[in-house]
Amino acid sequence: MSKYIGAIGIAVSDLQASAAFYTKMLGMVELQTMELPTVTQIVLGFEGVRGASVLLMNYTDGRDINCKDVPVKLVFYVPDTEARLEAIRAANYTVHIEATAHASMGGAIIGFAKDPDGYLVELIQKPPKN
Repeated sequence: MSKYIGAIGIAVSDLQASAAFYTKMLGMVELQTMELPTVTQIVLGFEGVRGASVLLMNYTDGRDINCKDVPVKLVFYVPDTEARLEAIRAANYTVHIEATAHASMGGAIIGFAKDPDGYLVELIQKPPKN
């Protein structure tokens, strides 16, 4: 039986462009790069924090991989959803849904962006404690 998720892998069309999005826009760091026979992978995580990593996978064996606008969502907790979406917009990435408070989530402020391949990136700002 598993105890936790180590990483979630997503196929990307441009490894460096995707790594730049997750490092510059979300503050992740490159933990490891792996060159395997069929795929090059970059493992991204948060410095000093144990949690699931994002594994960017770029297939190098010639197979036709569709990684554009695949129905996948990655969820990140951020201190300020609006500010993060503005930074994403200013860097010419797509803001998909503006930041909005959601009563069903206890007042959490949630917004969505898209990474370079169109994967949804959900940004959640925890509600203030009363």
